[in-house]
Amino acid sequence: MIKVRIISPEAELFSGEAQAVFLPGTLGEFEVLPDHAPIISSLDAGQVRLRLAAGKTETFKISSGFVRTGRGEMTVCVEL
Repeated sequence: MIKVRIISPEAELFSGEAQAVFLPGTLGEFEVLPDHAPIISSLDAGQVRLRLAAGKTETFKISSGFVRTGRGEMTVCVEL
């Protein structure tokens, strides 16, 4: 599992664990799984999708942002 925190200037949108996170990178969508190499990436307009435990999903529509991953944690800063 990946510890995920999604924040915007207005509020914290999500804080919890996910099995996988799908992100709209500026060069195309990419997926982050547990033990992913550390990265920092800009995000384009699209959807951030989280695959949670027991097959549940969460989706957030964003206009831009960036993501930082490392050590089993991910922080996603977004504009809605």
